[in-house]
Amino acid sequence: MLEFTHKGNIAIERVRIALAVALFSLLTAAGAFARLPLTPVPVTMQVMFVLLSGLVLGPVYGPLSQIAYISGGIAGAPFFAAFPHSGPAVLLGPTGGYILGFVFASWITGYLSWKETTRLSKFTVIAAVFAGIAAIYCLGAAWLAQWLRLNNASPWRAFELGVRPFLAVDALKGLLAVAFAKFLTFRVSR
Repeated sequence: MLEFTHKGNIAIERVRIALAVALFSLLTAAGAFARLPLTPVPVTMQVMFVLLSGLVLGPVYGPLSQIAYISGGIAGAPFFAAFPHSGPAVLLGPTGGYILGFVFASWITGYLSWKETTRLSKFTVIAAVFAGIAAIYCLGAAWLAQWLRLNNASPWRAFELGVRPFLAVDALKGLLAVAFAKFLTFRVSR
């Protein structure tokens, strides 16, 4: 972990952090384009980047990158996997809970895996990633259940449509995030 004591170096570190936050925001947006259009929730690569943001940027800057991602999509950038791909209406659709869950997933993954003084075991890091996936599922399925109810469908189908099809592929994405994080040398300081 890098720590700087000179004012000039602190400014460089802040720029580095801002660039890393922007990068993970854009990676999450790019992950929306790698999608398999299942109804009503698509399979995307976003989960991997969300989890990686928590592992690399920690519990403060990781969620900030996801807030930047959501803000960009709300502002009109085509960042979201669901149609119309931008604007606040996407958050009111069936995927809104999953998108908001990205912030919490990044936070919980970063919080559980972020220790400055000790090297964490692989088990701890993997558990942090799966806790992040669980956060996405909890918020996503809860929102999807309400969306289904409002659209005269059974809210009990939320698990069937929004969790079960994703379990294996998201587990794989979580393990890929752990593997990628191991090889990244950049990690921000608190």
